[in-house]
Amino acid sequence: MATGGDALNGPAFVGPALVGPAFLGPAFVGLVPAAGRARRIAPLPLSKELYPVGFREVQGSPRPVPACEHLLGAMAAAGATTVYVVLADGKWDIPAYLGDGSELGLDIAYLTMRHSPGVPFTVDRAHAHVRDSTVAFGFPDIVFTPADALLRLRARRDAGGADIVLGLFPTDRPEAADLVDADARGRVRRVLVKPTGSPLRLAWALAVWGPAFSEHLHAWIGSDKAAATSGPLPVELQLGHVVQSAVDSGLRVEAEVLDGTFTDIGTPEGLRAAVRASM
Repeated sequence: MATGGDALNGPAFVGPALVGPAFLGPAFVGLVPAAGRARRIAPLPLSKELYPVGFREVQGSPRPVPACEHLLGAMAAAGATTVYVVLADGKWDIPAYLGDGSELGLDIAYLTMRHSPGVPFTVDRAHAHVRDSTVAFGFPDIVFTPADALLRLRARRDAGGADIVLGLFPTDRPEAADLVDADARGRVRRVLVKPTGSPLRLAWALAVWGPAFSEHLHAWIGSDKAAATSGPLPVELQLGHVVQSAVDSGLRVEAEVLDGTFTDIGTPEGLRAAVRASM
């Protein structure tokens, strides 16, 4: 087991031998940020990523499906065999439950952080491991349909060569989402992070990106704008801020509208809705 760390990040726990997918070109890997503390729905008896949302049959008996398995299953369906999960210290119930990922047909490796100021920092924790790969990204506390959403995003990126493709869903709570304005060809013009009063009604919740976006994110984290991690930031930095920066920098940012739904169980309203829908 290999370990390593720094003042912000804890040790890296790399699981069993990581086996890359059998196709030419950059490896296709999953990346899951799980460093949040679920303050909006605290206290919980477990990490929110493991909160049961739905059931599946295992040898004739119902088995609860934790929220994060919806995302992990979609990553496997898209062709990922290796997934990196970035954890906050103390969330050891996640690796205890998911283990090496073999039940899901995945090899799961765990990276830890002592503290994360926001999702971009969590994602960048895996930079050294994913910098040369194509990355399938999603939030482990968001339950979504269709199950092949990430496969569709991967197909669009493979066909068109975009630096990042966002998966868009209709939302009735635009003030709580990252809204996306794209042209008729799917080229993203703007990403608005939790705006008020916007007429836009499509939010992004999934993405597939290549090495150029990973490098842009890494440089963004290292800039003076984003590196003030020693104290509270003026606003909580979101991955949507980085995507907008990528648009401004000339990266090719595209979007695919998905004929599905998404529910964020990290809010009381979303958790209630997801549990009701799964019953």
